[in-house]
Amino acid sequence: MADLSTLRGAGLGAFFRARDIEALGIAHRRLADWASAGIIMNFGNGLYRFSDDEVEPTELETIAMVSAAVPGAVICLYTALRIHEIGTQSPSEVWLALGHKARQPTHPPSRIRVVRFSGAMATYGVEQRSALGVPFRITSPARTVVDCFRYRKKHGTLDVALEALRDVMRSQIATIDEIARAAEICRARTVVSPYLDALSW
Repeated sequence: MADLSTLRGAGLGAFFRARDIEALGIAHRRLADWASAGIIMNFGNGLYRFSDDEVEPTELETIAMVSAAVPGAVICLYTALRIHEIGTQSPSEVWLALGHKARQPTHPPSRIRVVRFSGAMATYGVEQRSALGVPFRITSPARTVVDCFRYRKKHGTLDVALEALRDVMRSQIATIDEIARAAEICRARTVVSPYLDALSW
């Protein structure tokens, strides 16, 4: 089973897609054979993992699954707050940002909530991380706070944004300057500045 050895050694992380094996020169039909043999598990919609991997059912497993299934997405807003350990939000959905022209996933492996980023918002304050070996992108603490203000009416409340701002300042995860810069780049300065000014006194 040289193909299986190649797949295991490819460093794909706990979860991988059918399309990920194309560059390895492995035929798609092998995935069906391995799934039938119980070597890999099929999560549907082209998402797989090895059956013998010890993966605990945690938030990171969910992040890994969603990021493998939707590799172009950015983890943001309430889910980013949770991962950065900011505030008290515990979302039941994974919050994702996609580009305006990106297709929304039709059958994701977990419940998701999608917002759209464009221009500088698609890249500024976006960090690269990994969960269970699966790479994913996530908004930085400063950027996440600014997004909570930007989307306060459409997807949340001002209370969430204020809690996040206070918690970030208290824990020193981000500075006032970093938040002010993110607000400027993301066109939220008018909304965020009064609250930053109040903290500066």
